[in-house]
Amino acid sequence: MRSRQLIAVTAALAAGALTLTACGSRNDNGGSAGDSGNTTVTIAVDAPLTGDLSALGLGIKNSAELAVKQANEKKYVKGVTFKFTALDDQAQATSGQQNATKLVADKDVLGVVGPLNSSVSESMQKVFDDAKLTQISPANTSPSLTQGPKWAEGQKTRTYKSYFRTATTDAIQGPFAAQYLFNKAGKKKVFIIDDKKTYGAGLAGTFKGEFTKLGGQIAGEGHIDPDSKDFSAVVTQVKSSGADVVYYGGEYPAAGPLSKQIKAAGANIPLVGGDGIKDKKYVELAGPGGQGDLCTSVGAPVETLPSAKEFIDNYKKAGYKDDYSAYGGYSYDSAWAIIEGVKKVVDANNGKLPSDARAKVLEAVQGVSFDGVTGKVSFDEFGDATNKQLTVYKVDGDDFKSVESGTLAG
Repeated sequence: MRSRQLIAVTAALAAGALTLTACGSRNDNGGSAGDSGNTTVTIAVDAPLTGDLSALGLGIKNSAELAVKQANEKKYVKGVTFKFTALDDQAQATSGQQNATKLVADKDVLGVVGPLNSSVSESMQKVFDDAKLTQISPANTSPSLTQGPKWAEGQKTRTYKSYFRTATTDAIQGPFAAQYLFNKAGKKKVFIIDDKKTYGAGLAGTFKGEFTKLGGQIAGEGHIDPDSKDFSAVVTQVKSSGADVVYYGGEYPAAGPLSKQIKAAGANIPLVGGDGIKDKKYVELAGPGGQGDLCTSVGAPVETLPSAKEFIDNYKKAGYKDDYSAYGGYSYDSAWAIIEGVKKVVDANNGKLPSDARAKVLEAVQGVSFDGVTGKVSFDEFGDATNKQLTVYKVDGDDFKSVESGTLAG
């Protein structure tokens, strides 16, 4: 997915202290010499840490920070102490670009986890790519970020080699939802709504293509301004369309109220969305009528994965007051992919970082492969995750509960 004040917190995790900037000075090997004589490497996060989407952003931040903590506790990269910094993009492209520039200027930063929103990534990619600074998003799903603007026409081009993601794309997620709704849920007539953003419009478009291909009928289409909480115009269209389901491309701050207003108007049909609506906040915003609403999200439910047990236990032990939310496992794996990249580079250079550390880490990350929280973590030639699994969730009680996991048919 995905597609507000600056927070810059750098944790001196090995020492258990907090500072506002990465400590130490650059040494001759391209690293920063900390108090212990070790090389300092900073891993950063960019995400919405305040505002409507902060529930997802804080889960990303905390999970990446946990990976950094554990790398230090395990002394995973000999001679390297990892630091952590987190910047708030407020889910705004302009803030994201400013944050990218700030992170590039800090030579200790060798990898960035984030952002949440695909539209924010669009503003950051070139800044990072010019600096050969590795960026791994745990949440972006717009296919164009990795495969170029003409991916849907079969012209796949990787524009930015510094960009990777651990989440699968909407080229898979939208059709996966369409197949489930048409083949298994028996929904044949859909009203499609999106928020006109990179993530929402792209997701709705891939859903529509597969739904019509399967023989489904488009009862109508509409767009909303997610900053407006009055969706009466499109709700009226939904009610009169005869649709048996609504598919929404966007995020939970608007999706919840939209669902609530659709039900209040007398259209007792489910709203279905992508990973951008998968948060307990959606259930709260949708109200009692939201029971039975559906969404898809990347991967399998973390709670069901044996590979995630240690992550979940350690997250609880760390005492974070915010949930790891939809992208926690993917954020941890994104940070760990950077850590693995740093380890490869250090091990290949006699235990030291080379002067061109960023370029070398970027090259190493392309080839990483390890068993992560979310399963096997590796990247294809476009920087996309090789893990293509998705899960359907249904609102049941006060949260989304998994219905079934699988991969796109055909």
